[in-house]
Amino acid sequence: MLTTAKIDEIRTRVREWRQKGETVAFVPTMGNLHQGHVSLILEAARRADHVVASIFVNPLQFGKNEDLDAYPRTLGADQQKLTEAGCELLFTPTPELIYPKGLDAHTFVEVPGISDELCGASRPGHFRGVATIVCKLFNIVQPDIALFGRKDYQQLLVIKTMVSDLSLPIEVIGVETVREDSGLALSSRNGYLTEAEKALAPKLKAAMDKLAEAIVLGQDIDQAISDTKEFLRAAGLEPDYLEVREASSLKPVSSDDKSLVILAAAYLGKARLIDNMTLSR
Repeated sequence: MLTTAKIDEIRTRVREWRQKGETVAFVPTMGNLHQGHVSLILEAARRADHVVASIFVNPLQFGKNEDLDAYPRTLGADQQKLTEAGCELLFTPTPELIYPKGLDAHTFVEVPGISDELCGASRPGHFRGVATIVCKLFNIVQPDIALFGRKDYQQLLVIKTMVSDLSLPIEVIGVETVREDSGLALSSRNGYLTEAEKALAPKLKAAMDKLAEAIVLGQDIDQAISDTKEFLRAAGLEPDYLEVREASSLKPVSSDDKSLVILAAAYLGKARLIDNMTLSR
């Protein structure tokens, strides 16, 4: 696997593949990789002739009081995981390369509406940072397909909307969430959990299971959400939000909607856990 921080090296290698009529898949990451990231690389290798990944801890998507400086950097271990999974090209740019004018003077991309609620409400400006960096990376790599984990469900829809609105010739593919045996969704931020908190964290998935069962049984959604929040608090997690939305748009649920998604975020110690679950009724 070639690792480079140079845009021209990325473009040269991708151009060589394209001249042979070969396809390119792209997996952008912030590093500190786990099995969920590996599943994206494996799926990318299954769908395309070549796999490109990036590792960039994007300062534009972190708030002033968030964990940018503390976010784990594990490049050596990440490179080994990527190589073993079949990645051939890794882009590791610096903030100075990506944002040469600085964060405040840089052109940004914003997806209105869908970016402003749920995680967007809790983390103002977060999805502006996500859309901007993903759009820039797409322009650098110019892949045929790009793969993202469905654990970050709102992020996935933001990126799909951006690609559609800007007419980018890229297919965005969501890959199923990878979980521990306990049900806890894999996340780089799980490393912030103590052993005691790690034992409590699966209650977030259990809460979504509880809520999904209530919805399928026809219970009032607002009451079911209220009951499930109390379940979380009793388990030691503090809900940030717990919502049920229409799955393709994240619009509030109407009586006619059949495809739904439960979206949850909760605080546990230093960690903010997010998860989701789709269901039909």
